[in-house]
Amino acid sequence: MNMRLFGLAVALLSFGAVGSAAEAQVGKPFDLQAFIDKGLKAGRRRITVPPGRYRATPHDRVHLRLAGLKDVTIIADGVEMICTETTAALQVVDCARVKLQGLTIDYDPLPYTQGRITAISPDRSEHTIALFDGFPDAASVRNFKYEIYRPDMRLLRCDAEMRLTYYPSAVEVIDPGHIRVTKGSGAPTDPEKVGDIVVIASEHAPGGSIPHAVTVERCTAVELTRVTVWASNCFGVLELEGDGNTYRECRIDRRPPAQDLVKRADPRIRSLNADAFHSIGSTKGPSIIGCSARFMGDDAVNIHGSYSMVTACSGAKLRVLLNGAAPRVGEPVELVTYEGVRLPDATVTACAPAAGISAEERAFLMRQAMNDDIRSRRLTDAVVVTLDRAVEMPMGSVMACAKRIGNGFLVSGCDFGFNRSRGILIKASDGQVIGNRITGGWMAAILVSPEYWWLEAGSSCGVRIAGNTITDCGGAAIVVEAQGGAGRTAPAGAHRDVVIKGNSIADSPMPAIRVTSTQRLIVQGNRVTKPVGPKGAEPVKLEQCSDVTSAGNRVR
Repeated sequence: MNMRLFGLAVALLSFGAVGSAAEAQVGKPFDLQAFIDKGLKAGRRRITVPPGRYRATPHDRVHLRLAGLKDVTIIADGVEMICTETTAALQVVDCARVKLQGLTIDYDPLPYTQGRITAISPDRSEHTIALFDGFPDAASVRNFKYEIYRPDMRLLRCDAEMRLTYYPSAVEVIDPGHIRVTKGSGAPTDPEKVGDIVVIASEHAPGGSIPHAVTVERCTAVELTRVTVWASNCFGVLELEGDGNTYRECRIDRRPPAQDLVKRADPRIRSLNADAFHSIGSTKGPSIIGCSARFMGDDAVNIHGSYSMVTACSGAKLRVLLNGAAPRVGEPVELVTYEGVRLPDATVTACAPAAGISAEERAFLMRQAMNDDIRSRRLTDAVVVTLDRAVEMPMGSVMACAKRIGNGFLVSGCDFGFNRSRGILIKASDGQVIGNRITGGWMAAILVSPEYWWLEAGSSCGVRIAGNTITDCGGAAIVVEAQGGAGRTAPAGAHRDVVIKGNSIADSPMPAIRVTSTQRLIVQGNRVTKPVGPKGAEPVKLEQCSDVTSAGNRVR
């Protein structure tokens, strides 16, 4: 990370007074669910919640649930909901044209704990950690999202191999204030040091925990405006099967100490445990407008559908291991071979249940480079899909429902950064990434790519990336790429009709823009300043691309 950001990182802290232990609980008990339900029962279409800090108790593991509503506006300006268990804060389910404005969400206790490395074993495989006062104690620690931060810059510790987050093999409770984390393996080049600050997930949910602070599921034209999320056990906002939902001027950040619920021996160093905005399977993608998201444990934005795996093909009939919902008769499907060749989309004419996963299929999955949870637990049910034409798709090819990947998305005027992974990750079509500011992310600032590792679909057509400002990016600033399951770069045509125009990139590695596997590509008028890397390097690198217009891309 560029040292010139040191001053900015410190300024972001706004240190306030801290103490050695948590104070009395902040906020008064208030049944926010009952208050809103009472207004709805009375037939009100506009409900205003009185401002205040309220401690909420979850109902069936959810602190606030809005379900089956239409044409309702809830004004929660000046309202803070303090979640008293590390489970779902807000669920919006099966709603249409519902607007929620102004709500702030936080957790007490937090869904993570924080401490300092006091010892590292000689083989560097174990860390002994003293937890800070004011954070959850050792008994609540959960083996998820263990991250290490430099104490001087209060930014993620990282080395040349991009080691950012560990998934430990064991976490041992030494006493309430100390834990020992076993990484599983260690190496002399591991970047962490004694004195580094660490964060690891924690859980306080006696009745069980549901992930994510906010879930918007099967909703149409729902709008969240000026909603703030200070913490989450996983994502900030998860959108499932959406249809044109909008997130406007929402904020995700680590809470400044002067505004914190309790005094802590060290200010919060992380906001969320994972992504800020994550959309899966939407028929029309989200509009994320004027939002900010920083210091998350993963991506700022991820918009995608789901690939299921083809394990056998005979003409127009495919045996498919399902990852999510089965394809529907009459809908188009994206087809990508194991080698990464994107075939023309086909239409489903029939879909019937089939026998579950076979031993041969299981053995094949275990040899693939993919997330273990997906290959071990998700790909178990099978269907036989009939297409409107014959195809050739060997075992390991993939299929996605082409109208359920978030097409028509918009990410505009947002401010993202200081997170461990990508800024804006797109796996959808007919959308725009325009006028955003992305600072200090450790990987690509903008990435357009399906991911076989996660079986996240799909390929992209008609995407415009324009007018974005990217600073101090850990990887190539703008990347468009595609690979098949075999790990090879896909040929041109995986992506089509991509425009990368008028972006400003500074203090980032060269090439600043890298594109593969694309047909009909425009890369024009992008400006690169203070590039990281050898002098004279070209700002744009293309591989397996065709019908390219590249002009006016300047380095200075």
